[in-house]
Amino acid sequence: MDYLPQLLTLSGIILLACASPGPDFVAVTSHALHDRRAGMFVGLGIACAVILWAALAILGFGLLIKEMFWLYETIRVAGAVYLSYLGIRMLASALKKCPHAAPSACSHPRGRFLPRERPGGKKTPSEGDIVRASAASAGQAWRRGLLVGLTNPKTATFFATLFVTLLPAGAPAWVYISVVGLTGAITGIWLGLLAAFFSVKGVQSVYMRIRRPVDALMGAALLGLGMRMAASR
Repeated sequence: MDYLPQLLTLSGIILLACASPGPDFVAVTSHALHDRRAGMFVGLGIACAVILWAALAILGFGLLIKEMFWLYETIRVAGAVYLSYLGIRMLASALKKCPHAAPSACSHPRGRFLPRERPGGKKTPSEGDIVRASAASAGQAWRRGLLVGLTNPKTATFFATLFVTLLPAGAPAWVYISVVGLTGAITGIWLGLLAAFFSVKGVQSVYMRIRRPVDALMGAALLGLGMRMAASR
């Protein structure tokens, strides 16, 4: 295994990059505090974006982005706008009261999927309706994570620089395939563990007591990250 030291070094650097707080961390934890499934799917979307960026970096696209100023700026501005949008939505949610609903329906992290009795004797949602709503929410969470990951051009330049520095020229194809696989696996596992931790009942019960300030803090963090991305060059 001539390339094992390089693969281990790459894995360690990627793990450290994943562990550093940033848009991915805030996006996953803010969703996981409401619902584990949503947090997991946001993390999965981000991992898919990271796999794509890693593959493109190996093909040379990461270095191309560094040279093409207009493309880098377009992706950067799109990312700044999207993170700011998510932050504003969270801030608005923190200030908004749950209207005309039973407290349990508002406070339960999965309350929006639970069937509840409607006034006037109307029929409650069927199991199929709940499953479809849950699937739609999972898909929405995955797309949200994918967008968070894809609209960060620094990921592409990071991988491009890392791979050029650590991977020897002329390495066999299996090394590059392993690098892409390791990148996706490390990212997905780390974000999955984050989602699992922040969706533990004890953590969620604490969150439900201080939901508004936490949502406001998370929203402000996303908005701040968006503004920082907009200001960075």
